[in-house]
Amino acid sequence: MMTFGQRIKTLREDREPPLSQARLAESLGSSQRKISHLERDEAEPNLEDLRRLCLYYHVSADYLLGLPSDLPYPKP
Repeated sequence: MMTFGQRIKTLREDREPPLSQARLAESLGSSQRKISHLERDEAEPNLEDLRRLCLYYHVSADYLLGLPSDLPYPKP
């Protein structure tokens, strides 16, 4: 199973043309160092990082976090 860092690195590198860490950081209002730490799983994203990554890549938080898409939601 891919880690969070592997997922965001793959998304970044699969762009045409591939996106640099610095360019992604600029687009997200972050730093290249933070992107590097996230990709190497040396840091965890805060909620704002997660939200920005989801919006930027048009993916769900479930995907980035490696959660199955068929999880049942608890009943209130």
